[in-house]
Amino acid sequence: MTNRTQDLFTIGKNLVAAAMRAGADAADAAIARSSSRSVQVRLGKVEQTDSSESDSVSLRVFYGGRVASVSADFSADPERLAERAVAMARVSPVDPYAGLADPALLAQDIPELDLFDATDVPAEELKEHALAAEAAGLAVAGITNSGGASASCGSVGLILVTSGGFSGMQRRSGFSRSVSLVGGDGTGMQRDYDFDSRIYYDDLEMPETIGRNAAERTIARLNPGKLATGHYPIVFDPRVARGLIGHLLSAINGASIARGSSFLKDSMGQPVLPENISIEDNPLLLRRWGSRPFDGEGVAAQPLQLVEGGVLKTWLLDSATGKELGLATNGRAARGGGGVSPSSSNVLLTPGQETPADLLARAEGGIYITELIGHGADIVTGDYSRGASGYRIRNGQLAEPLAEFTIAGHLRAMLASIQPADDADSRFSVVCPTLGLGEMTVAGG
Repeated sequence: MTNRTQDLFTIGKNLVAAAMRAGADAADAAIARSSSRSVQVRLGKVEQTDSSESDSVSLRVFYGGRVASVSADFSADPERLAERAVAMARVSPVDPYAGLADPALLAQDIPELDLFDATDVPAEELKEHALAAEAAGLAVAGITNSGGASASCGSVGLILVTSGGFSGMQRRSGFSRSVSLVGGDGTGMQRDYDFDSRIYYDDLEMPETIGRNAAERTIARLNPGKLATGHYPIVFDPRVARGLIGHLLSAINGASIARGSSFLKDSMGQPVLPENISIEDNPLLLRRWGSRPFDGEGVAAQPLQLVEGGVLKTWLLDSATGKELGLATNGRAARGGGGVSPSSSNVLLTPGQETPADLLARAEGGIYITELIGHGADIVTGDYSRGASGYRIRNGQLAEPLAEFTIAGHLRAMLASIQPADDADSRFSVVCPTLGLGEMTVAGG
């Protein structure tokens, strides 16, 4: 442990101790640090270069069944900050579910999950990679303009100290490259993109590959046709399939269940997916975006089966939502803005036995969706209606591009019909392959 890290732990411990002296029943302190560097270019010229660092502390105190949080920078006097937090808690409404996590659930050993790469990428190197990605895309015939390219590096860290005896640290690095390109002219212009984002710098795709991929996606979208309104078999590209599983995660979030604002609020122990599909949430995977050695309350990280054999097995819970629902936390607390709420980690959907080509062959005459527009997914009712674009499926292949249509259905029916392919991409915190969805209602343009 470096001297600087020891200093940060000391800040956290001093804040918690000050809160207890100020009369708090319990307290925890979160020390957050982040740094980032990025370069954005367009048409061969640098448009913006950013470099930032931020440090903050948040103190959460519990007093007489009430809770309050305050935030400040590292220079804040711990005694004054603690007194302010306790004074706020005294006049806050009673929250019968507020409190620290059960000490028996706290992490005793902090596992090493290989989440930090100390590589420091100079701004000049970031610029070269952004320019290379854009140049590779612009070199493809049919590409007429650029929406810009970027490259970035950074890290985030968290130190958590609680009056219940927990103290721990986690940190994560991140590196990314992206490019957005335009093809065609006038009203026929189309735009698409590609990107890569990794925890370790050397794992990033080459900028030239990202540029060419973005160009190929853009060219394929030129001269889109329109659809007649009707019912069509639907296949979701992994880009949009991850969003569908994200809607499921929102619907089983303990906060939504406690509020009664989820279409799955009465579905515990019932089928929500086909019986051959399960979903695991695993925070202990090496070099993965959603990994964490402990949650936002210090609870030990453990794998969790969300759906097993199609049947919903649990909600995503932190301590407060668990208490409200008469359950124990399952270590899914995440910190943000000084507060705590439930969140998933690495979500793994059972991969299928078929290839994406198999799904396309089964969806003959249907639509392969590559982009969704708008926010027409209602987690309260389950109603789903979103603008979309993609490709017609003919002879088991992607045929002419399509645009300006709407797909509609109900999330419960959509989830119950999914057919996963075998092409899951582990780069993302939601690991989801191409998905077949059966027929949906399509409103053409």
